Order: sequence, then structure tokens, then C-alpha cells
Amino acid sequence: EGLTDPADRPVITALLHNIRSLWNVGSMFRTADGAGIDHIYLTGYTATPEHPKMTKTALGAEQAVAWTSWRDGVELARGLREAGCRLWALELGEGAVPLFDVGGVPAGGPIVLVFGHEVDGVDPEIHALCERTLYIPMAGMKESLNVAVAFGIATYHICHLPLIP
Repeated sequence: EGLTDPADRPVITALLHNIRSLWNVGSMFRTADGAGIDHIYLTGYTATPEHPKMTKTALGAEQAVAWTSWRDGVELARGLREAGCRLWALELGEGAVPLFDVGGVPAGGPIVLVFGHEVDGVDPEIHALCERTLYIPMAGMKESLNVAVAFGIATYHICHLPLIP
């Protein structure tokens, strides 16, 4: 049984830029399928589902979630924004809002959740195109989570928020 009727939830997509680990990408596909992500954009050197190590981790989710591959993540992000999408980065930094303070998704264009490199984070040029920056509050000494884990937390939270008129 699904968590939320697809007709009642916002359109959420994800942009994965320069994710270096094939296993992380595969895990993100599985999570995207479970959370209800509508599309995944793979940019930069992020692996695509043709890679056998990625499909081993994705366990078929790469066939259930629509995806496209773009070499230039900045160009894609710019085009998505111009098409009316709202880009939200998951990243630490100035102006970032705690993920769990987001109580709803504004009606209108689809939300594109942007995730970046495991160490370097979201590319600064792509980040500059984002209208919101969110972070996952941490209780421990470390300031970050594995990108696939962060993807899971963020996508499940955002995908199941109510639409705000």
C-alpha cells in the first residue's frame, strides 16, 4: 500500500550531480522508487543505469523511475528553472533551512531536489540557481550523512508533504 495517493502529492524530481559512487546512485534509485520521485536527472559524471554495478544496487528500480542523463548539470538546472521548476538544494551553508521546518510544498511548478558530490557538495553554479537550500539537522559530531542516506531522508519528507495553494 502506498503512503500517499499520487494525485494528492506534489511532483518531485531529483537532480544528482557528480555523484561518484555507483552504489550510492543505485541506492538513490531504489529510494526514489519507494518515495515516489517522478524523475531523476543524472548529470556530470554520475553513473547511469547501464552500469552493472549501479543496477546491482538499484535492483530494478532503474526501470521503475524515469531518468535522463545530461553532461552539463548547470545547463540542465538553468533550463529546468526557466521551465518553471523550483530547485531546492540539500546542502549546508548560509541561508539553509532545516529540512523538517518545511511543512508543505507550494503548488505550481515541480520541485527538483538537488544533490551533489559526496565530499564537495552541490556545485556552486547549480546552487546559485536554487531558490531554497535545506539541510538535515545533525546531533552528532559529524556535519554530514552519506549522500544516499540524506537522499532518503529528504525525499521521503518532501514527497509526502501536503501541497500549499
